[in-house]
Amino acid sequence: MTSEDVLAVFKEAGALLEGHFILSSGRRSSVFLQKALVFSRPDLSEKLCKALAARLAADFGKIDVVAGPAVGGIIPGYELARHLGARAIFAERVDGQLQFRRGFSIAAGERVLIAEDIVTTGLSFRETVEALAKLPGEVVGGACIIDRSGGRADVGCKLISLAQVNFPDYAPDDLPPELQKIEAIKPGSRGLA
Repeated sequence: MTSEDVLAVFKEAGALLEGHFILSSGRRSSVFLQKALVFSRPDLSEKLCKALAARLAADFGKIDVVAGPAVGGIIPGYELARHLGARAIFAERVDGQLQFRRGFSIAAGERVLIAEDIVTTGLSFRETVEALAKLPGEVVGGACIIDRSGGRADVGCKLISLAQVNFPDYAPDDLPPELQKIEAIKPGSRGLA
């Protein structure tokens, strides 16, 4: 599956949006990938994650646990785990820090893959790496459906993506004129509640 194929899935789901968006990183973009619309469709979720799982098995070998940050890593983490024959767990924010709760555990020697939906700056990924460092097990790498950093994000481990895109994003105080004319909206979930 190529990057163009992945974007076609997002288009099919009505999830490739254009306008002026505030990304979860705080940066601004004229393109937003509303992955919730893709992941609301089990057929599309399976299609994307099955293709990604095939790449992961070739690069990382056996995976025991797939761990992702809530909210973005839950569905792709589950789907990847299903295709890799692994368990799926997720970390959630407690007092601003990612933690594995709900009885989730990782045993010494278990091989752990971090899963995320979309990587822009790599912040959630790095926070997941930090949370996993407190648990036994070995982080072997990470995976995402789309790397919108074009491979530039520091995620704290080796990252394999199903697609790499390079949609420009901007600091809020350094917007191009065309974005300055459009009211910004924040369709993502970070910072809510």
